[in-house]
Amino acid sequence: MRTKLISLLCLAAPLTLAACGGSTTATTTGTGDSCAKADLALKSAGKLTVGTDNPAFPPWFGGGEMSSPWKINDPATGKGYESAVVYAVAKKLGFEPTEVTWTVVPFDKAFSPGKKDFDILANQVSISPQRAKAVTFSSGYYNVNQAVIALESNAVAKATTMAELKDVKFGAQVGTTSLSALKERVAPTKDVAVYNNQIDVITALKTKQVDAIVVDLPTGFYVTAAEIENSTIVGQFPLVDGASGEQFGLVMEKDSPIATCVTDAVDALQSDGTLGTLEQTYLAEAGAPFLK
Repeated sequence: MRTKLISLLCLAAPLTLAACGGSTTATTTGTGDSCAKADLALKSAGKLTVGTDNPAFPPWFGGGEMSSPWKINDPATGKGYESAVVYAVAKKLGFEPTEVTWTVVPFDKAFSPGKKDFDILANQVSISPQRAKAVTFSSGYYNVNQAVIALESNAVAKATTMAELKDVKFGAQVGTTSLSALKERVAPTKDVAVYNNQIDVITALKTKQVDAIVVDLPTGFYVTAAEIENSTIVGQFPLVDGASGEQFGLVMEKDSPIATCVTDAVDALQSDGTLGTLEQTYLAEAGAPFLK
């Protein structure tokens, strides 16, 4: 089972950039017409500063030697879907890999109001109207849905409908769309156990502090394949009105002057097939049933 699930991480999944239920098209603003590297208003001259959380989890980041301060996966390796997307965007903007620098940004700080110490951030941040009040997003670089994960020995593993999840004790990470989707779509009768980071969420399920957790689907594939033995994807949330789930966008400071250029780069990577190729390399969306 572990071998089969691990192989799923390399299956292809088509990228659809249609409007997503519950999310919005990215808002982009800029102050100039030139996207030449020399004309970009950056936090550090000649460098593209990129933020992400620590630990940096697969399949979004992966491989390579650890370098301080990264606990899991140095994002500068260029391996893992989001790391690869960042370096592809950087290349479109004229940056060499050595001109990309990474900084640690806790997840809930990524989209809080105020000045940022990064030019762009990649950390599975879903585009939403509420978040767009505080930050500027690029156009979406990945469509994703939320999934329920449980131990195979737990009765919830056999659930096939959303109604069967009502009385389940859930865990989720603070500030995530996993948590908000859980509360809005399932509305569980038991208080959700909320944790500061994904490691604590995974540990809570592993130690049976909770009956199930909610994470994005690709992360769910990794958790069940490599993080928690004898765990399973119960199912993914049903789509709303046929929509294709959430979209992840690169995060920038509100009204960032480089936002238009970053979005142009993301759109070009979609048009030339790069995003699709990176999905085939790093991500999977097959094999998880939809809950009814």
